[in-house]
Amino acid sequence: MQSVIVLINQYGYIILFSALILELIAFPLPGELMMTYCGFLVYQSKMNWIISILVATAGVMLGITISYFIGTKLGTRFFEKYGSYIHLDPAQIEKKSKWFNSSGKKLLILAYFIPGVRHITGYFSGITKISYKIFALNAYLGALIWTSTFISLGRALGSKWSIFHSYLSKYSIIGSLIICLILTIIYAYRHHKTQIIENTYKILNKAVIIFHSMGKMKVAIAVVAVAFLGFDILLVGIIQDYLAHEFYQFDIVVSYLIGAIFDSKWSLLIRLFGLITSIKVLIPLTIFMFIWIIRRNTNRILEIQFLFIVIGGGEILQYALRHIFRRLGPSSIKLINNTQYTFPSNQSLMSIVAYGFLVYLIVRYVKKARSKTIALITTLFICIVAGLNPLFFQTEYPSDVYAGYIFGGVWLTINIILLEIYRILPKVQL
Repeated sequence: MQSVIVLINQYGYIILFSALILELIAFPLPGELMMTYCGFLVYQSKMNWIISILVATAGVMLGITISYFIGTKLGTRFFEKYGSYIHLDPAQIEKKSKWFNSSGKKLLILAYFIPGVRHITGYFSGITKISYKIFALNAYLGALIWTSTFISLGRALGSKWSIFHSYLSKYSIIGSLIICLILTIIYAYRHHKTQIIENTYKILNKAVIIFHSMGKMKVAIAVVAVAFLGFDILLVGIIQDYLAHEFYQFDIVVSYLIGAIFDSKWSLLIRLFGLITSIKVLIPLTIFMFIWIIRRNTNRILEIQFLFIVIGGGEILQYALRHIFRRLGPSSIKLINNTQYTFPSNQSLMSIVAYGFLVYLIVRYVKKARSKTIALITTLFICIVAGLNPLFFQTEYPSDVYAGYIFGGVWLTINIILLEIYRILPKVQL
């Protein structure tokens, strides 16, 4: 890659155009990294953004067109004999040909984002005799999207480009796996549509029967139990990552993206988001839930007890966890001569705990489905913006906020499960 960078610095658009032609003919060149570096040069005003995209797109279009006509003229036998010279041995041809025949024709646009697939897309389009009109319409549009994405990414990253240089390959693989999963789902739906619909209907029908037989709240508690299990699994992963000091990459990527998306114009609004989990808001919120519970005729004492356990216990939990892990925040804030620890985040933990319990009460007692849906969506939004505040002002690391969500989720779900257990205990005859 270093030699390619040197050539781009010297010859600019010519190397960008030529290298992308060669890559689409199946030469092993780092296309994404090369375009991202060109985006960095755009950021430095050494190259033009629009011209770079047009030149890169033209190179990709020419390269994939050449491979298309080679595939049309030479056919399968040629590649079985000489394909190993361009990293297309018989085993790879057979494997990728099966994939292309099933999904490739209709997914030429996405193929560029899958390493190893874009290099053979043109060849297999020609081998499988796709009409040039269909090929060009999809492949050329995909070329524009692909080049625009990575050149624009490099431009957005700017001076931070070198930090992300080593990460791009890893995230390209993750993205490729996601795209492959989508392709598999689309293929399965296209070819087994009737079976999928029939099986889905049977599953839903059984779920409805179980739902009515168990009762709505029992199903809801089952969902909470599953959520509790999921949070526990994530919690184990977080503790392992913390002990192994593996948050560095995650913190760098998320912090930079927050800084790139939100500039100083957002500071006032995001500062207001910080009030969501402040004492000035949590106390009135707790009083509101207390009054709501009092006005109900069933299990008032039990629910009030758990209200204070959830909210008060959440505050105690976050304080205790911070002093157990003893992780300093990015700005090493000092409060009354005491160092403030930031793992897990107080704001994200308390947003999950306080507003999550409010949603639990709404789901349990409000009858209108629309109101329940609105409450769930609103709470999700509140939790997101509550975690955004410390990230924007760089008082906590992204991993602190993430940990707060997980610890808060575990605390909330276990208390809801215990509340429902205590609720039904008096009804159980021993």
